[in-house]
Amino acid sequence: MWTRSDPAITSASAYPRQGDRPLARYPADRMRTFCKSFVWLTIGLLWAVAGWAQPEPTLEKIMSDPEWIGRPPEQPYWAADGRTIFYYRKREGAEQRDLWRWDLEADSPQPVPRESLSRVDGPEGDWSPDRRRYAFSRNGDLFVREGERLRQLTRTAENEESPRFLKDGRSFWYRVGGRVLVHDLESAAVWQPAELRFEEEQPTPAEGFLGEQQPRLFATLRKKAERERRARQDERTARTLDPGRVPAPFFLGKDSELVQSWLSPSGKRLLVALKTRADQPRPRQDSMPAYVTESGYVEVEKVRPKVGVGKGEPHRLLFLDLEAHTSRELELERLPGRSADPLAELRKEPLEGTRPLAVGQVVWHSREDRAAIQLVSLDHKDRWTLLLDGAAGGFQVLEHLSDPAWVADDHNQLGWAGNRLYYVSERGGYAHLHLDRQELTSGGFEVTAVQPSPDGRFLYFRANREHPGVYDVYRVGVDGGPVTPVTRLGGDNDYTLSPDGARLALLHSTAVRPPELYLQEARPDAVARQLTSTISHEFLSIAWTAPEIVPVPSSHHARPIYARLYPARGAGPRPAVVFIHGAGYLQNAHQGWSYYFREFMFHTLLNRRGFVVLDLDYRASAGYGRDWRTAIYRQMGQPELEDLEDGVRWLVEQQLADPRRIGVYGGSYGGFLTFMALFRKPELFACGAALRPVTDWAHYNEEYTSPILNTPEIDPEAYRRSSPIEYAEGLRAPLLMCHGMLDDNVLVMDTVRLAQRLIELEKENWEMALYPMEAHAFKHPTSWLDEYRRVLKLFETHLR
Repeated sequence: MWTRSDPAITSASAYPRQGDRPLARYPADRMRTFCKSFVWLTIGLLWAVAGWAQPEPTLEKIMSDPEWIGRPPEQPYWAADGRTIFYYRKREGAEQRDLWRWDLEADSPQPVPRESLSRVDGPEGDWSPDRRRYAFSRNGDLFVREGERLRQLTRTAENEESPRFLKDGRSFWYRVGGRVLVHDLESAAVWQPAELRFEEEQPTPAEGFLGEQQPRLFATLRKKAERERRARQDERTARTLDPGRVPAPFFLGKDSELVQSWLSPSGKRLLVALKTRADQPRPRQDSMPAYVTESGYVEVEKVRPKVGVGKGEPHRLLFLDLEAHTSRELELERLPGRSADPLAELRKEPLEGTRPLAVGQVVWHSREDRAAIQLVSLDHKDRWTLLLDGAAGGFQVLEHLSDPAWVADDHNQLGWAGNRLYYVSERGGYAHLHLDRQELTSGGFEVTAVQPSPDGRFLYFRANREHPGVYDVYRVGVDGGPVTPVTRLGGDNDYTLSPDGARLALLHSTAVRPPELYLQEARPDAVARQLTSTISHEFLSIAWTAPEIVPVPSSHHARPIYARLYPARGAGPRPAVVFIHGAGYLQNAHQGWSYYFREFMFHTLLNRRGFVVLDLDYRASAGYGRDWRTAIYRQMGQPELEDLEDGVRWLVEQQLADPRRIGVYGGSYGGFLTFMALFRKPELFACGAALRPVTDWAHYNEEYTSPILNTPEIDPEAYRRSSPIEYAEGLRAPLLMCHGMLDDNVLVMDTVRLAQRLIELEKENWEMALYPMEAHAFKHPTSWLDEYRRVLKLFETHLR
């Protein structure tokens, strides 16, 4: 609520009170009094209107440091006792984040002084099986909470991380420098359950004629070799018999390299993921020059390799029995579907052997030596979820998920709820929650952020069940039953469950309000209470255009294309702008605070100038299921462009947009689609701006590109079909390109290569703006302002 005084009330107080005024005896006096009153009342009302008029957003304000909007809470987590919620806030005037606390008893927020950080709980720790102790890592050091007592266990320069309790509850294991160590909280002893050596157990004998001749001729060499063999055997026996020593080492071979290791809750077994040590030099990397430097010289940084060059390395998984001191590799060759090659028709040469795979996750049960293992094929087509019996060392395949396009790595959460395994799978076409082989949720919505209740009765999760753009918190019983909404706030809601499972700490946002911290009982029909109010009065004083979430009919799909609509004022026909979100797999047509908050404000400014704006969740966007996600397989830019055409048609028919005055813009993936629209459908848009755009997918990275387009060597046609630079000859409309020169994600080379192509094609009406000190996401307000001044000028020039 505004606290500004009302000028109308202030001006009225200038009136003398009735008892202070002389009584008028003549009509003329009464008339003069009336006129004077009328004048003062009119002035007061004018002051009131002026004082309460809402300010208009300016481009300078929109693109300034976002701190003016507020410093909303981030990454909330609970204290171990459940009486305090911790969260982070941006430090005023700085980039750093400070820790804050909301004590539920005091019911007020307080910053945590930096000198007190070692005396408060940290996030993402682990509870002992009896929930008496809580261990966590902060800044690479270990802490443990037991009741009211918090102890710091280490203070070293090494990074001690990922503490996990053993089933005895008195010890936990953690990782440091590639090793697994165990800390006994009662004795304070730290011990190493296994030593892994990446060398051969026996020295490699000399080969060939000389290797045979030397020990045959020289008895001293034979005796020396025998002494060394006996010494090794004695050392191994001593380590085995003496409990005070580190156990005998496991020799894993000089050609192996550690990926990760996981200790079982009994401390008796260790799973080890390995890869083959690369003998060849690292794959060639691109270079990124910096031109504005402190030294005054051009400084060149090596960045990522291109797709198909920095290929992933296959893993193998070892099972180490630490009691018996035995090691064996899990037999994964016969996993269902592994011998098949989904890319056989595209390969020039047949694939040799079975498809390579990688270890995605390993999660041991908290009390039993049973583990859930998730494996993924390096061609992105298959995922296997295994259940390992640690006592016997065998495993069974709980689920084999195969996708002719690619398996989404965003929906791979798994964990234990009591003695049963929960996991998220797209097996039915949407990301849904499963418990062992039972599907607990179903329907046209997506499940994320699963958390089991401490008592093991419920699984809580976040989902867009009621509407694709609304994310609330739900729960379902582990024995099945109905899916029940826990929150009904609408908008977007992230949550974390309290340690006792009784309450939720929520981050709630709407399309026009950034996130705030809320508190609610963790049960249906409970009422959420807002805790923080961090948004500035200046931001709240502006009447931002609240985007409407609208279903745009699709001419290529049975389902509509959901979009954010910023309707314009006045009569048509009117100019229009289509905004294209980035990332591809991202959802922007939701009712929460957007990652593209600057664009949200920019669209209000466009509204004020008579533009209608549409922001589509084209096919490839997140939140709409597997088929929507994978529609772009081997044809990036084709389904999305069809959806953009439907959006333009809808704007013309439903929003009275002038088909000759519609512009388009977007960044990153949105910049890529801007190119595809202008190059392949030159009649669709009157102008366009591509910001930090991809122009040629063969120059992007492995992790993002290969699941969608395979690799250029295997599938060159997919890259030709999907890369804007191949269609540059189609450019007709005015084009603006903007790119940060320190962009190590989409390198500025993408824009420069396209510029050269346009030059050689003798294209006109295009311009390129480069930003020497900006990365993929701009940091400096002056750069944001310059970029969007150019975008606004483009639209004002060509769409008016």
